[in-house]
Amino acid sequence: MEVGAADFQRGLPRLRGRVRRAAFLALDMEFTGLHSTFPQNNQPSLFDSPAERYLKARQSVQRFTVTQLGLAIFSNENSNKYVVHSYNFFLFPSTLGVTDVEFTLSASSIQFLSRYGFDYNKFLKDGIPYMNEVQEKILSQHLLEGSWKVSSALDRDVLKKAIDEVTCWIGAAEEEETMILQDLSGSQMFEVQLVLRQALPNVWTQPLGDKVMVKKVSPQHRQLLENSPDDHCQKELILLSARGFTNLFQTLVKAKKPLVGHNMLMDLMHLHDKFYKPLPESYEEFKRNIHNLFPVLIDTKTVTKSIWKKCQFPPVSNLLEVYAALCSKDPKDPTCPVIALASDCSKYAEKKSPHEAGYDAFLCGSVLLKSAHLLLCRFTDDAVEADPSFSQYLTVLAEYLNKVNFIRGGVSSINFSGEDAPCRHPPLLVVHVQGWPGLNERQIYQEFKALCRFDVRRLSKNQFILLSNKFKHVRLVLRDYKHHPHLRISVYRHWRHSPHVNCLLQVSSIVALWSLLAFVLGGAPCCSF
Repeated sequence: MEVGAADFQRGLPRLRGRVRRAAFLALDMEFTGLHSTFPQNNQPSLFDSPAERYLKARQSVQRFTVTQLGLAIFSNENSNKYVVHSYNFFLFPSTLGVTDVEFTLSASSIQFLSRYGFDYNKFLKDGIPYMNEVQEKILSQHLLEGSWKVSSALDRDVLKKAIDEVTCWIGAAEEEETMILQDLSGSQMFEVQLVLRQALPNVWTQPLGDKVMVKKVSPQHRQLLENSPDDHCQKELILLSARGFTNLFQTLVKAKKPLVGHNMLMDLMHLHDKFYKPLPESYEEFKRNIHNLFPVLIDTKTVTKSIWKKCQFPPVSNLLEVYAALCSKDPKDPTCPVIALASDCSKYAEKKSPHEAGYDAFLCGSVLLKSAHLLLCRFTDDAVEADPSFSQYLTVLAEYLNKVNFIRGGVSSINFSGEDAPCRHPPLLVVHVQGWPGLNERQIYQEFKALCRFDVRRLSKNQFILLSNKFKHVRLVLRDYKHHPHLRISVYRHWRHSPHVNCLLQVSSIVALWSLLAFVLGGAPCCSF
């Protein structure tokens, strides 16, 4: 089900109720870009530690924004049946009185989403506003001080037109006479009223659907109306509207339901930055914050990556293929969880919609249930009871909880509830260049690209380090480049190849030589005259 700004506020109470009753929640996001190319060398690398990767990703999250958020609410209605309400929320940063938000578009990401039918008009015209705690504090302060500022150029034009209409009308109007301002939407409803009330002490405003009624009143009547509990421009109501999707985010946090994603690190970083607080510089602080917000995280990439080889599944490359492979495994098993889309969210039962956030969230939650059931069947000695409970699934998933997949880096996963465990990489290789001057990291990468994939770092003027995540690539390069005329390749030995160790050995040698020389000269017999 698609949800835009026009429908969101009306449907919020029902959404909150469904979240509270859910067994778990699955989430997916689409962005205006993934990895920023500014500054240079910001691409993920196998050499990255989790803290280094976090700082790289942080720069990207600060530059890009969320275009669509998919939320699939899985409710365990009865026995082993899960009813799914899957939503597509189009999002757009709040422009209501806060500092104008800037974000970047990546051409490749925009093209990719367009290819899968993403509607950018809905993102731009009907995106649900949102803000984090820092932005809300600024807006709240402006409301308290009465220092209102309109940041949107479009809204400024609408306001100018509205003010012109009211000022032309009010001169000849009688007290209690009214006029209607039309064609207002979203934040414009509040901005028009706040600006008119601030500029004209003898008017009162009241929303009427997508219109605003303006009434000429006496100062005494105006004071009574300002103190009325029915005033639609009260600070709390304005903040509620400006928070937009953040209101639902806060419900997710309070509910403390297990949150499921697929390769969900970037999703978690955007959740923190856009709806909670700007991302901290400290990687450890980010981990603590996320764990406090969502104590139970399950990354289906971590789960499926671990069990894939054990269960002899065919190679797959994306979430849809993972889902299809799991559906093909024991399709007639009577103890398998039954997953049914709710009647008002039945679109995905009829049509595949890859890279639509709501559909991917539905796939993600379904993959979790099917993977958990597979683990329960394959790795427990006792026969699986007729209707396994979700708590039983969580028990067999225990070793994967709060471990979010780390793509091509120094650890296999980020542990949000403890220390990150290093993964076992193949040995580093060192390339010594002879007779090939001016070679750089990019050229070294291109040299090996046709054969296998390595990440490259310069070690010294004529030496480079290669790192792969596949042992067979290391064996292949050592074999095929054994007699190369310009590149001598060997396994990296810290004591032999490290510039720091070499420098220390050179300094030690010089000190030892001078000590020996001083000893020899100091011990020589003196000449007497």
